[in-house]
Amino acid sequence: MEETRTRVNENGRVVIPASYRKALGIEVGDEVVLRIEDDELRITTQQRRIQQAQRRARQRLRPGTSLVDELLAERRKAAKNE
Repeated sequence: MEETRTRVNENGRVVIPASYRKALGIEVGDEVVLRIEDDELRITTQQRRIQQAQRRARQRLRPGTSLVDELLAERRKAAKNE
C-alpha cells in the first residue's frame, strides 16, 4: 500500500483517503476501531478484527474439530452434573 500524508484539523479530525477506506472496506457511517500499537495509530473495522480472530482460530484447530460440538458436549456434561 502506498503511503500518504494528511493533516489533523482544528477539531482533531483526519480524513482517511478513499483508496485506504476501500482497501479496508470502510463505508460511510461505519464504526472504526483505533488503537495505539508500537507508537503508531492503527485503524481497522470490527469486521476485520473478527475475520483476523477467525483466521487465528482456524490455524490452531485440528482439521475436523468442531467447536460447536465441543461446546454442546461440555454443556450436556455440565447439565448432567447439576
